[in-house]
Amino acid sequence: MTERARFHLAFPVDDLAKARSFYAGLLGCPEGRAGDCWVDFDFFGHQIVAHLSPDEAGHKAHNLVDGDEVPVRHFGAILPMAQWRALAARLRDAGMRFLIEPEIRFEGLPGEQATFFVLDPSGNALEFKAFDDETRIFAK
Repeated sequence: MTERARFHLAFPVDDLAKARSFYAGLLGCPEGRAGDCWVDFDFFGHQIVAHLSPDEAGHKAHNLVDGDEVPVRHFGAILPMAQWRALAARLRDAGMRFLIEPEIRFEGLPGEQATFFVLDPSGNALEFKAFDDETRIFAK
């Protein structure tokens, strides 16, 4: 067990079978406990729980961030750069449509980061980031 705090996030989905296929199958996040209307996943060391709630799933609004329309409601993971590249390649090879293509955001600035966005099968937005220098994650 790591000494670093882990987050827990519960989010709505409209189909548990599709959520399992996306999170466990495509992203490679092992499934944990489950019930009739929810399932846990190990999301890169953090616990996320997909809850069946079709009326709440998806994202609705965007904000402009460094020239991109970023979904206001989203979650994701900060990965080591090699893992970020491998995940982007795996998703591309699987034919995944990127909401925001893999790119470098804030290039040349203190918060420079690699990022991309995808939607899960329920329309929830996920962002995956990486930093060449992780000490710059909160740099201004």
